[in-house]
This record gives sequence, C-alpha cells and structure tokens, in this order.
Amino acid sequence: MRMTQHAEPAVTTPPAPGPKETDGRTAQRPLALRLLARPEVGVFLGAVAVYVFFLIAAPPVRDGSSMANILYQSSTIGIMALPVALLMIGGEFDLSSGVAVITSALTASMLAYQLTLNVWMGVVAALVVSLAIGFLNGWLVVKTGLPSFLITLGTFLILQGVNLAVTKLVTGNVATDDISDMDGFSGAKKVFASSFEVGGVQIKITIVYWLVFAALATWVLLRTKYGNWIFAVGGNKESARAVGVPVTFTKISLFMLVGFGAWFVGMHNLFSFNTVQSGEGVGQELIYISAAVIGGCLLTGGAGSAIGPVFGAFMFGMVQQGIVYAGWNPDWFKAFLGVMLLGAVLINLWVSRTATRR
Repeated sequence: MRMTQHAEPAVTTPPAPGPKETDGRTAQRPLALRLLARPEVGVFLGAVAVYVFFLIAAPPVRDGSSMANILYQSSTIGIMALPVALLMIGGEFDLSSGVAVITSALTASMLAYQLTLNVWMGVVAALVVSLAIGFLNGWLVVKTGLPSFLITLGTFLILQGVNLAVTKLVTGNVATDDISDMDGFSGAKKVFASSFEVGGVQIKITIVYWLVFAALATWVLLRTKYGNWIFAVGGNKESARAVGVPVTFTKISLFMLVGFGAWFVGMHNLFSFNTVQSGEGVGQELIYISAAVIGGCLLTGGAGSAIGPVFGAFMFGMVQQGIVYAGWNPDWFKAFLGVMLLGAVLINLWVSRTATRR
C-alpha cells in the first residue's frame, strides 16, 4: 500500500515594514514651511511685530480708546483694500479707486443738496455712478486688451479733474455744502457712520463692516465657484477661458466690486464729516494697493487671500496712529509705509522660495 504524503505549505514571514520611500514630489514639507507658504501668515507676523513695537514706543496705544481709533483708521483702509485685493488676485489694478471714493461722496452730496432731495436719493445715485465707473474700467480693459494700469490711470486723471471742476462749478467752492440738516441724513449716518459703546469705548460701525466684508470675501474665494474664477483669470485668462470660465464677466464684476467699495467708503466719509473736499483721495489708491500687496497678493495675479489685506490694513492704521501717539513727526508716515511695503515684498519673496524648496 502506497502512503501519500501531503507537504505542509511553507509559512513565509512578511518582511518588516521599512520606511516608506518617497521622492521629491511626494515628500511632505514640514508644517512650519507649509504655514509660511500661506500668504497671510507672513503679514500676520509683521502686524504683530508692528503692534508690539508701538506698544513699547507709544504707551498711549495701550489705552482702549486709542486702540479703537487705530482699528477705525484701519477699517477705512481695509474696506477698500478688500475689493482691490480681489481685483489683484484676478490679475488687474485700479489706480482710480482713491479718487472714486471722493467722486461717490461728491455725487451724493451735490445731487441731494442742489436738487433738495432726500439724502437717500443721493446715496442711491452715487451707488449707480460708482458701479458705472467700475463697469467702464472693466469693459475697457476686456475689450481693448490694454493693461488695466493704463486704463485706470486715465480714469484717475479724469475723475480728479471732474471732481474739482464740477464742484467749483456747482458750489462755487472746492468743498460741498453741509447736508447735516437735510431729510434722511440721520438715518444714513446711522447706517454708514454711527458708533456704539463697548466697555466704555466708542467703536465705529466701519470696524464691524470691515470684519464682515473680510469674512464674506474669504468665503467667496474659498467656497464658491466665483472664487475659483477669480484665481483662474488671474493665473492665466486664456487657459481659464478654454475651460469655460466667464473671463469677461469675472473681470468686469471685480472692477464693479471696487466701485462698490468706493461708494461705501465715500458714504462713510460724507456722513462722518457732513461735507466733502473735492481734492481729496489722490494717493489713497496706493495705500489700498500696498495693503493688498503687504497682505500677500501677487502683482502678477492668481494668488492671495482676503485675510492678508486685513492685517495689511491694520499695519497701516497702526503706523498712522502709532506715530501720532509716539509724538513723532507725522511726515515720516509715508516713509514708514514705503519701508513696510518694500520689506513685505522681500519677505514674501524669501518665504515663497523657502516654502517651495525641497
């Protein structure tokens, strides 16, 4: 009888797991470098440094009312810096944004006063004018293919001249008439220029608007299709058009968004001071653009955030008021801002190179 033997199956022990092989494309960068790659992180650290510096150099900054004033100054810059930043992410500039603020305020004031209308009629008319200016800028940029720098530089010069000439023609002066006793003024002032008390400190309503607008802009950029369109047209508009992004609509709407910001800040200025100086606004566009650049928006478009310009605007407000509280010559303000802008650009460049280095 033949015996059949069954061979036992060989038991193999799997090799001990070793370190996972990675190449340069799959290796994960350290957390610190990944954080530095975010455009808003660098400006946040810069804002903290500026804040600490003035806490030491200017003791009045430590007072609650002083900080409220700093936040107020920051908000008037930050509200406009937000749409300017979105426009820059979309790959365009608007050099007319500073004088457009004054154009909006002049329109509302003179129309209501000269025609003896309710102030709200002037507010609505100013909104239409501001959006029309934004639409014209965007339409010319899209249809002509000329750089937005040139188009909006022309708009800047036109608005500057119109602001002065029309105001002198209508009022006989370089400033508008006081509208504080007109119908609707008190209601409009509550909306655009009121304040409320928190812990014995007066807080301007523009601070709340500033933070709400920043949150809304962040949501739009990160959570909506329109936000994707903004990044796409800023990165490469031809590629964006090839995949179905409405480039014309996106760019024109971004310019109109700047117009909306100019209208809002213009209304705040009007109802805060009851009158408007027609020659103001020149140079403010550089402040708005600088706040966006310091906040991490690239000059070439396609990159940036809405949070970064918030810290950029805070740095401007901090410096503007901190110099006063420190008792220094305020003539140094623009020089200080120039140093901050140049330093921010160099730091952003260094951080970008460091974060992308393997």
